[in-house]
Amino acid sequence: METDTDTAAVESAAWPLRVRHAHDDDVADIVALNNMFAPDGLTLYRSEAFVVSHLQDYQVVRGADGTLMGQVALDEYSPSLVELVSLAVATEAQGNGLGQRLITAAEKLARERGYPELFAISLAEPLFLRMGFHESTILHYPEKIARYRAISRSELSIGRKFCFAKKLTSVNAAG
Repeated sequence: METDTDTAAVESAAWPLRVRHAHDDDVADIVALNNMFAPDGLTLYRSEAFVVSHLQDYQVVRGADGTLMGQVALDEYSPSLVELVSLAVATEAQGNGLGQRLITAAEKLARERGYPELFAISLAEPLFLRMGFHESTILHYPEKIARYRAISRSELSIGRKFCFAKKLTSVNAAG
């Protein structure tokens, strides 16, 4: 059963799907949706082991028929630094604002956890700028560069990936 704490307040009348925290039964679908975009460099490949070990950091949206429509996750580097990762929206669900809702949900979770800043590496420049992020540089995040090198040196050279950052206000400080 889903509770209000499992669902981010990102529903809209035009797109009434709910963003919720991922559960064990979401793992295979998260891996499949994420890895569908990896060959084009839009996401990094994720294994089931990675998703299981980060399950508490994933949020998902399922359609009325149960199909996974979108996902996003947080990946912590330190208590003061977190990255928005694995943002993916199924092709048939794109163009309906679901990416924005997933980013909003990830920001909310990051604020609840007390992170002062959220960053993302993406090719979706207009989306992140529209969401209040500013363009930054990966050079500000040597931890990310080290992870890219550990995963695949080619990740540092796929096209021109943009780095975005956003300062966060904690839930407690805001309210």
